Amino acid sequence: MADRTLILDPSTLDRVITRMAWQILETNSNETDFHLIGVSKSGFMLAKKLLGQLNPIFEGSITLTEISINKRNPSKGPTSCELLPKDFEGKSIVIVDDVLNSGGTLMYAVNYFLQSPVERISTAVLIDRNHKKFPIKADIKGLSLSTSFHDKVEVDFKEPSAVYLV
Repeated sequence: MADRTLILDPSTLDRVITRMAWQILETNSNETDFHLIGVSKSGFMLAKKLLGQLNPIFEGSITLTEISINKRNPSKGPTSCELLPKDFEGKSIVIVDDVLNSGGTLMYAVNYFLQSPVERISTAVLIDRNHKKFPIKADIKGLSLSTSFHDKVEVDFKEPSAVYLV
């Protein structure tokens, strides 16, 4: 196994996720309900952890859904989601992913939800690596981490959860 450097230990990761949940709540404070959309696999795992933090503090309804995107090449699709455009019309949406690298995954996720008039789209990522190729930003980010292009950020949601630089 390659050398791994611990970036967020389990305790710190829990605090970061709690802070992100409060920021999501603040962004959606005027809503009675909103959609929390996790990008397939790790983004969805993060969205589930955020939902666990949000449920006790948000008085409205939160719909958790997964969007599947080809993360290696988002333009080659397919992009799919259980929600149909009519399901999120007029709703606020928070798109959640684990790591923001080039921004391609978030761009294609946002594009999917622009098929219907929505109230608001915001983005939340655990780690922002600052290597953007697309004009998108994370509205809510757990940690900004300047890395080289060769580094890989590994988010391990198996208990105890942690984040590593590989």
